[in-house]
Amino acid sequence: MNAIAIIAASGIGKRMQLKGGQSKQMLEIAGFPVIHHTIKAFEEASSVGAIYIATKSENIATLEAMAMSSGFCKVKAVLEGGKERQDSVNNCIKAIEHDIRITGHVPDTILVHDGARPFIQPEEIDEISRLSLQFGACVPATRPKDTIKFIGSNPLFFGETPDRSRLLQVQTPQGFQCGLLIQAHEQAELEHWYATDDAALVERFFPEQSIKIFEMGYHNIKITTPEDIPVAEAIFAQRGFRP
Repeated sequence: MNAIAIIAASGIGKRMQLKGGQSKQMLEIAGFPVIHHTIKAFEEASSVGAIYIATKSENIATLEAMAMSSGFCKVKAVLEGGKERQDSVNNCIKAIEHDIRITGHVPDTILVHDGARPFIQPEEIDEISRLSLQFGACVPATRPKDTIKFIGSNPLFFGETPDRSRLLQVQTPQGFQCGLLIQAHEQAELEHWYATDDAALVERFFPEQSIKIFEMGYHNIKITTPEDIPVAEAIFAQRGFRP
């Protein structure tokens, strides 16, 4: 398999209550930045041949230095992100397209991952890569632990309760056959249409494309609020992860 990974790491972390424009990807877990753990997993995944990272402009030099000092030789480019997450991913896709035109080498799949999910494992990345190639698209997910309710017509009160057995919480990396994801982003840019994840773009522009579910454990958390840092430290220690 020949996969390319895009890591979206441009978030400003509003819900982390950070000051001075600090990036949540630079917060530390077990003495290393969140983004270090994230990149390391893709560096060690045998299916991944190259990594493209979108981040804030002020973090580009820092991440380039981190990649060099940590021996992350698969990091192909660290690019400036866009206004929205989708713009950041699209910036990386355009860089990938440019490199394809130069080299003539087309990857089998493209994986899109949140930089703030530091605990995805190399073997999970490889399996998502394989399923993405086999089925065209693959998205990891977990079963919700809580009951989910819709908001009613009056936003102060609940509406109906969906059947929890038919719900999944979507995660990343989301994998797609190369041309499929590129075309979905091209069409979204053309129509100025935004979604919260890449799977939603594929669902909109390629409704005939089924998306394979890859059900996984609860370790692949996203660092979003201050409470997530001690939780992440506990997961790191309990699972015996290496920095």
